[in-house]
Amino acid sequence: MANDRSDLCVQVLEASPECRRLSRVLECFSTEFARRPSFVVRCSGRVNIIGEHVDYCGYPVFPMAIEQTILLAVAPSDDNLLHIKNADNSFKSYKCNVLTFSIDVPSVGGPNWYQYVLCGVKGILDNSTIQHDPARGMMIMLSGNIPPASDLSSSSAIVSATVLATAYMHNATLNKQTLATISAECEKFIGTQRGGMDQAIAYLAQEGCAQLIEWNPLRATPIQLPANAVFVIANSLSEANKAATSDFNQRVVECRLASRLLAKQMKLNWRELNRFADLQKALGYSLKQMDALVHANLSLNVYTRSDLLKLLEVTEEDFTENLLTPNTRNSQTFKLKQRALHVVQEALRVQQFIETAKSTPEDCISRMKALMKQSHESLRTLYECSHENLDQIVTISDRLGVGTRLTGAGWGGCTVALCDGVEESKRFVETLKAEFYANISKAQTSDIGSLCFTTSPQRGAEIYLIEKQQNNILPTP
Repeated sequence: MANDRSDLCVQVLEASPECRRLSRVLECFSTEFARRPSFVVRCSGRVNIIGEHVDYCGYPVFPMAIEQTILLAVAPSDDNLLHIKNADNSFKSYKCNVLTFSIDVPSVGGPNWYQYVLCGVKGILDNSTIQHDPARGMMIMLSGNIPPASDLSSSSAIVSATVLATAYMHNATLNKQTLATISAECEKFIGTQRGGMDQAIAYLAQEGCAQLIEWNPLRATPIQLPANAVFVIANSLSEANKAATSDFNQRVVECRLASRLLAKQMKLNWRELNRFADLQKALGYSLKQMDALVHANLSLNVYTRSDLLKLLEVTEEDFTENLLTPNTRNSQTFKLKQRALHVVQEALRVQQFIETAKSTPEDCISRMKALMKQSHESLRTLYECSHENLDQIVTISDRLGVGTRLTGAGWGGCTVALCDGVEESKRFVETLKAEFYANISKAQTSDIGSLCFTTSPQRGAEIYLIEKQQNNILPTP
């Protein structure tokens, strides 16, 4: 297995804004723990350009890392305890024994912020497939400027940063693909059935390129975007905490049930085919043929629990225990057709988006805008995961000829918009300020520049080593 240790340890320019944030987290760490950290991990948030709710169905996605990051300053402790602090004093500290801790998510309100850190620690220490030193205590100081619940992957960035920090602290092999896979798996400790996109881009991102992320095996292909393409992220100021509700997992379950029901109808081993991509491969179909299959075989707009028990020929106990997730076990109705249509059509849009980027026709950006607009409409109507604030931003975008869609899981969070050049992006941002943010009270007390901004593809996770005598950031020896 390749070791990316030297590739992950880098130097930061002292004059950069990033270096100023690093200096701040070093100061917070030293104040809190009366010593310097051994190293700092940086992990970016992400924006998914296109390909929403398809990763956990086995299809490729097209994200890029953004400038907003999570920083973790870390040092070993001598007391077998995890000391977890946040540079923002509004987040409470947490302490537990590294040998005996558990992750008990509250039934109301979802996970506490530090439980995402615990996921990352547990992901490495409980993993039997990688070699690492015996568990030891750690002092951890977190600083983040990724807005929480904005669908820019703040929670996954915390998990991924902690996986990398724990692996480095315990002398584990630092293979990016392996760490991304572990990060995706261990986030399930807090109950979210994610597909792996956020964690993959966290490690595999390259500056200047978005990444086509594919699965089984995990691989990333850098795709050059049109030179004139400018992306604008706009925060809808409607927060979406996926782990606090069953909405996200309900969609995952509906997709799995749809795939299994189609597989059974096609006389395949349906229990083994719970992802559309696997079903497509087993059938040897194209995405357009998969679309036709859904239309022809999923006839009901709403399937009841009793419908599915009969069609799948399973008992109530089997259905509840083996085909649902813990927070969807009381679900009585399932929209299989709508979810399946979105997934296969969205997968086709990703394919068309990449083909357009590679062939660079004269109307390249116009075609990409149209695909992003179609994506949002599908997410709004078929997947039902939009929000009125997101839709309002998209309506403004449509009037200006900007291609905009919700990004991330939905139910709030952010939109991502594709603009043709800097001038169009400036007009778009100014219009949003005047027509959207001016009417939202929460925006009046916020920095508009942190709510609506242009971004470009950034690099993946890195480790910064700290010189023993000074708080200087050094490359690996």
